[in-house]
Amino acid sequence: MNLKGNIYFITKKVGKAIWDYRMLQDGDRVLVAVSGGKDSLCLLKIMKERIKFVPIEYEITACFVDMGFEWVNIDALIEFFKKESIPYIIADAPEEWKRNNKDFDCFWCSWNRRKSLFKTAHRYGFKKLALAHHLDDIIETMLLNLFFQGEIGTMQPYQEMFNGELTIIRPLAYVEERELIRLAEQIDLPPIAGKCPRSNTTKRRLIKDMVAELKKHNRNVKKNIFRSLKRIRQEYLL
Repeated sequence: MNLKGNIYFITKKVGKAIWDYRMLQDGDRVLVAVSGGKDSLCLLKIMKERIKFVPIEYEITACFVDMGFEWVNIDALIEFFKKESIPYIIADAPEEWKRNNKDFDCFWCSWNRRKSLFKTAHRYGFKKLALAHHLDDIIETMLLNLFFQGEIGTMQPYQEMFNGELTIIRPLAYVEERELIRLAEQIDLPPIAGKCPRSNTTKRRLIKDMVAELKKHNRNVKKNIFRSLKRIRQEYLL
C-alpha cells in the first residue's frame, strides 16, 4: 500500500482510534469481518499494512459469513485473500437464517451475521473481532435510535462482550465513508460485492440523506454528532 495523501491520513486516523480506545494489545489475534464491500476490504488492507510499522505484534484473519447473497462473488473474495496473503475463514450462516431469509430486513441480516462471527471467534480462539463500521455508521445509528427507538445510544469503538470473552473493535470509527470511497479507488479494490437491493429503501438511507442535507449548512455536522456522544451534559438530562 502506498501511504501517501488520502491513504496516509486514513491510516493515521485508524491509528489514533486504535490508540484512543486501546483497541489492540501485543499478541492479539484479530478476526476481521469482511463482507466484500469497500469498507471491510479497506479495513483489512489497513490492518495488514499497520502490522509492518506499529510497535506491537498482532495477527489478522479475515472472516466472510456466507449469507447466500447472489451479489457477492465469493470466488473473487477468496482470490483477494490469497493475493494479499491473508489467512481467511468462510463461515456458514446460522440455521435460523437459512430457514427464514426470504423477506429479511437489515436487523435480521445483521443479527444473524453477527451471531456467526461470534461463534467463529469462539471456535478458533479469537479475542478481538474487528468490524468495519465507520464514523457515518456510528452517527447514523445514534440518530436511528433517537428518532425511531426513543433512546440515545450507538455502536462503540471498543465494546467488550460476554463478560470480556470477546471484544468488538471498530478501527474506522474516525473515518468518514467518503474517505473510504476515495481510498477504494486509489488502491484499486476489486469489485467483489454488489449493492444490497434493500440499501436504498431503509431508514438508514433516510438518515444518511438527512445528514447530507444538514452538512450543507454546517460542514462539521458529522463530527459534532460524534463528539456529542462524549460531551453529555448530565444536568440537562431527565
